[in-house]
Amino acid sequence: MSIITSRAKLRARPTPVAAPAEPFLSVVVPIRNEERFIGQTLADLVSQDWDPARVEILVVDGESVDATRDVVMRFVERFQHVRLLRNPKCWSSAARNIGVATSRGDYVLIIDAHCEIPDTNYFRCLCDAFARSGADAIGRPQPLDVTGASARQRAIAAARSSPLGHHPSSYIYSYAESYVPAHSVAVAYRRAVFDKIGWFDESFDACEDVEFNQRFDDAKLTCFFTPQVLVRYHPRPSLRALFKQMTRYGQGRARLACKHPETISLGSFLPAMFVLGLIVGLPLSWLNPYLALVYASVCALYVFIVLATSLQIVARRPNQWRLGAWLPLVFPAIHIGAGFGLLRELVMVGLRRGKPAAATALPTKPR
Repeated sequence: MSIITSRAKLRARPTPVAAPAEPFLSVVVPIRNEERFIGQTLADLVSQDWDPARVEILVVDGESVDATRDVVMRFVERFQHVRLLRNPKCWSSAARNIGVATSRGDYVLIIDAHCEIPDTNYFRCLCDAFARSGADAIGRPQPLDVTGASARQRAIAAARSSPLGHHPSSYIYSYAESYVPAHSVAVAYRRAVFDKIGWFDESFDACEDVEFNQRFDDAKLTCFFTPQVLVRYHPRPSLRALFKQMTRYGQGRARLACKHPETISLGSFLPAMFVLGLIVGLPLSWLNPYLALVYASVCALYVFIVLATSLQIVARRPNQWRLGAWLPLVFPAIHIGAGFGLLRELVMVGLRRGKPAAATALPTKPR
């Protein structure tokens, strides 16, 4: 059933009314060392079919040490609605807060630097989704299949979009339009949302969006998910970069579990259990032949699942057979990275004997 119900035809012609002005939209772009991607992202944003007087693009730089600021300044000099703000705390969570505190829009959209926006009507589709759904936030898919990707990046994209490669409760690779939990998909918010639930927690350097969306869901606010505002993210260029990314995600998940115990689930902790089993199981297998058999059997089962999933993915992409060489390496990088990050953060939390502090107060507004 359509979200907007059809209206009965009116017998009399309605009195014409002036079309409402386009909503004012604030786009917050947190960045740090993104010289490779920020130019294309900003080009996509300034090319939108939208009145430049009704949008502001706030690029918040976390003390980049490459040429990121130079690239952004070229856009600032050419487009009045593009601004560059400084984020001395470096982390994306702080950048989001600086952007939100500075913004003036009816709606606030968060866009990461390393993504492609394939539609010049993106802003229009976003505001239309708010209008027709009445939701407090809009969620979107964010596949990793960007143009010009290498075979390794395509393998990472395929693995991450498979059930074996991402959190089972996430809608991030879905394409069905519906109302969903904000959790991992909400990226645009009505301004009133921040007045109601606060700001991004600056003790998080990963998963700050998931933590914010958890409070959003706890407040019983509504999120509308639509593929009409899809963006495409650049996959990490190497297995090492993927491992580091997943380690950060694992750390973020651990902090999320400490702050919001209701988010703890088997799916969240499976990577950590897998890594813990690898670490503990190896020395135990030397103590007893039966334990060695169990350890070897579990490892063999994991290898079988990874190979079977890899073959299934390749079978659905007959023209991309080279993915088969990368997928058996990509899946362990995802699982071991996420599990290692989660375990390391839990150990650090235990050493600190407390939870990460919640920093949801309004930050100082930048000049």
